[in-house]
Amino acid sequence: MRKSRQIIRGMLLAAMACLLLASTVQALEVGQKAPDFTLAAPDGKPVKLADLLGKGPVVIFTFIQAFTGV
Repeated sequence: MRKSRQIIRGMLLAAMACLLLASTVQALEVGQKAPDFTLAAPDGKPVKLADLLGKGPVVIFTFIQAFTGV
């Protein structure tokens, strides 16, 4: 259980970094499905969004000001 939380946390942080660094990406509307992507888990193995969706709903949540000191 703890290992899967670490994997999900790592994926969410990596997804946030990808979204912040991508210059041509437009924000998704509420309820719009995210495009499929693959990120490295903390153990280095690739994890695909599609694989997680096969196990149930996935919530991608970002903390825009989490590391800004605000």
